[in-house]
Amino acid sequence: MMKKLLMAVAALVATMGFAFAQVDVNKADAAALDAVKGIGPAKSKAILEERSKGGEFKDWADFEKRVKGVGEKNAVKLSEAGLQVNGKPRDGAAAKPAGKAEKADKAAGAPAAAQSAKK
Repeated sequence: MMKKLLMAVAALVATMGFAFAQVDVNKADAAALDAVKGIGPAKSKAILEERSKGGEFKDWADFEKRVKGVGEKNAVKLSEAGLQVNGKPRDGAAAKPAGKAEKADKAAGAPAAAQSAKK
């Protein structure tokens, strides 16, 4: 029983490592791109075709410009899911959760800020 539990935990830990693997868009094949959350077969095909047609992507701006359907918001999500361009995540991808908190503070308005100042 203990061996089965230990094996299950080991399998879970091993699969978690794959879920957070970083994938460089300039080096990845279709299978690696498909493994990134938010990229399916059609998007990976479009990425590979654009890469073979125009060469490697220089940076995130180049990637967003050349791949149809990838804009700023989508690029941030893909970067958070592990996609990289030339080994670099997209600027702002890691800061996204903080941005949501900042918006929530703004939505609360000045009274909340005044209350926190009183404390």
